[in-house]
Amino acid sequence: MARVIEMTARRTSLLTRVRRRTPGLGASLFSGAVAAGLGLGVFAVVVIVLWISSPYPDSGPGGALRIASVLWLLAHGAELVRTDTLSGVPAPVGVTPLLLLALPVWLVHRAARDAAADGGEGVPLASIRTAWAGVVLGYLAVGAAAAVYAAGGELRPAWWWTAVRVPLVAMGAAGVGVWAACERRPETVDGLLVVLPARVRRLVPGVEGRARVGAAARAAGAGVAALAGGGALLVAGSLVWHGGAVRTSFLELTQGWSGRFAVLLLCAALVPNAAMWAASYALGPGFVLGTGHVVGPLSSAPAPLLPPFPLLEAVPETAVAGPLRWVVGVLPVVVGMVVGWFAARWGDGLGGGEAGATIWSEPRSEPRSEPRPVAPVTWSPGRTAGTAVLAAVFCAVLVAVLATLSGGPLGVGLLARFGPVWWQTGAATLGWVAFVAVPVAVVVRGWRCWMGGRRAEPVSDTRGARIGKPRVAGPGEDGPAVAESGEPAEAGAGGAGATDTAPQADVEGAAVTAYGEDPQYASYDPAVPYGTYDHDTTFEPDDFSPTAPTPEPPDPPAATESPSTGASSDADADADADDDADSDAAHAQLTLDAPDDPEAPPPPNPPEEPQPPT
Repeated sequence: MARVIEMTARRTSLLTRVRRRTPGLGASLFSGAVAAGLGLGVFAVVVIVLWISSPYPDSGPGGALRIASVLWLLAHGAELVRTDTLSGVPAPVGVTPLLLLALPVWLVHRAARDAAADGGEGVPLASIRTAWAGVVLGYLAVGAAAAVYAAGGELRPAWWWTAVRVPLVAMGAAGVGVWAACERRPETVDGLLVVLPARVRRLVPGVEGRARVGAAARAAGAGVAALAGGGALLVAGSLVWHGGAVRTSFLELTQGWSGRFAVLLLCAALVPNAAMWAASYALGPGFVLGTGHVVGPLSSAPAPLLPPFPLLEAVPETAVAGPLRWVVGVLPVVVGMVVGWFAARWGDGLGGGEAGATIWSEPRSEPRSEPRPVAPVTWSPGRTAGTAVLAAVFCAVLVAVLATLSGGPLGVGLLARFGPVWWQTGAATLGWVAFVAVPVAVVVRGWRCWMGGRRAEPVSDTRGARIGKPRVAGPGEDGPAVAESGEPAEAGAGGAGATDTAPQADVEGAAVTAYGEDPQYASYDPAVPYGTYDHDTTFEPDDFSPTAPTPEPPDPPAATESPSTGASSDADADADADDDADSDAAHAQLTLDAPDDPEAPPPPNPPEEPQPPT
């Protein structure tokens, strides 16, 4: 049978080509799917435990798993729809417990960070884009399956909000995780600036601009944390003030211990929401409890018919009056002071400044050494004030986003609006923070620079000198003699150095410079050992020709001479002495005729004269 030879090569499969072009994509997809599965598993465990412990469950295990799925989607900000209403009209549920939002954000962040990590060898397991896209796609694949499964229950997700907010949360958390895996290098952020307009890109010029943006972002984060903490304190105080009503509502809302435990978990998950509502109350706009009912520090008109819930019992029924009004008004002032303090901390040249920015000189695929920090530069008062204003803008944007997530509808009609109005809360935050933070930042910057100048003032010649006392010259040493007091001795005062009249440097007029502060010391890298500078690997002594004859090995010690050989030995010694004298004379003549260049090769030996036959 004839052998058949294939004349055409088989085409590589599509899956193989995708693997070759995008290494690490499969691992990134798996990491995203695992992150989504872990989040769903946590919610499923809690719901199943409550379902098992409930004395009167109204559904089976399938209904409990659907509740876990919709709660997982609600944690991403997706709006839910409740179909089992008394009127038969579907009612939306859009209040996202902010504490539940922390779980999926943390899981996606960790999955993206691990997918883009280098594994400790300096080479990343996957590229930044591949890791980000793989984690997001894997997470959304599981999320889509969960949404389809939860659509068959009485409490189902709204498709529009699910398709918008779940991908936004996944993409944002994965982006931050990838950036953290890149050790927060500014080059990663620069790649995202390409999609922005040119006018916006000009606002972030180079390392200095990134340092200002970083300082403003840190100050804004500190301000939001202070605002949320102050709001939590206001909520705690109001709960204590209305403790009787809160306790009655908690006991009457449900009878079984499993139901009360579920209400307690729900209240704990809504504490960050209540803190943002209280923060909006302290800022001035307040929050809405139903359509047309605004609760604020100057006017309060709560809704007459509210569902019984412990946190709603802590809402003040009337406007704040007396000293309590001033206590509530202290919160935005404190937030502005915190933002101003942190904005000045990185702008005075002492707390970071441009030193907070680092420069990486190595490519991403090679192991990286320690970053080279940029020298700290003190910002001007105007630049510090501009950083404080930018921090106020960032703080207002963050507060507006949190206000949007903390509120939402709880039904139709009177319950269609709950929580703060995002644009009012954001505008009030911008006004308060900018009004307080700018002067505080300028004053703190000046004070820190003044204190830093006092600590770094130059050392005088008579106080705190850090150079040693001149050594007293001993007898026989060169140089000018120095008296015991440290002053140069007079010429002729005696000593070996007294006769030396060469001009010497003025010891007293020399500037006092501490070790490590002179410019010459700054040129050395402290990370490189001194032996690296001292050792010259290019020096090879074999390149130089020897200038002296090679010494001959000494003759072995002569044996005991007999009288019969004494005369012959003396004759041989005289002949050897004559030969040595002739060779020394010839070598001296060659040395005189040789050029001065030590690297020149030695002249060739003269040809030997033929000797007549004996």
